[in-house]
Amino acid sequence: MSAPALPTVPVGRALLVNGLLAFVAGYVDVVGFVALSGLFTAHVTGNFVLIGAEIAALSTQGVVGKLLALPVFVVVVAATRLAVLHLEHRGRGPLRPLLGAELLLLGLFLAAGLAARPIVSADSPPAMLAGLLGVAAMAIQNAKARLILANHAPTTIMTGNTTQVVIDLVDLLRPGTIDREASRTRLVRMAPALLIFAAGALLGALGFAAASFWCLLAPMAALGVLVLGTPDARPA
Repeated sequence: MSAPALPTVPVGRALLVNGLLAFVAGYVDVVGFVALSGLFTAHVTGNFVLIGAEIAALSTQGVVGKLLALPVFVVVVAATRLAVLHLEHRGRGPLRPLLGAELLLLGLFLAAGLAARPIVSADSPPAMLAGLLGVAAMAIQNAKARLILANHAPTTIMTGNTTQVVIDLVDLLRPGTIDREASRTRLVRMAPALLIFAAGALLGALGFAAASFWCLLAPMAALGVLVLGTPDARPA
């Protein structure tokens, strides 16, 4: 049975939002990973794999920060949910305030990262503060993807996107596929997010190598574009 089609939204708007947010997620995730001994900021459950790897190698480098990432992520997601309910109760669209909050947290991630240099240990308090601010920013992005952008393709965890893209490609190439239009629609929405996430990850690695935490100005600029271009109303 094929996956259900995504609800209809303007394709151009969806691609713009998805593209910029996928770029932000890929970029920030790699900066955290490179700068903070393998800390995932967007894909937080991946930190448990790395904790296991460190324990197997009889190392504790970065373990404390990775352990704290999940509870911080959970708290921020819960706070985001409450904020969305509050804003909707007051008749305000939640997307723009959440984008602004994510932008603010990325700015604090940048500032804390600069203050923590040189990072000798990812478990030093300044380094952990920087990493957890990055986790908090990506927690907001993960939460809003579920709460108010559920009709857009996911932008933070690409495993599901990759799986669906492959399934839809097979269905489009297979003779006799019944719902080709649904497969084509999903492919148009999901494939760009996947490719842009990968490009963001590559650029994040190059940016950090060239400019340290200053490179976070790039995803902040992408979020700034979305903040300025988002009306203060609930998206369709």
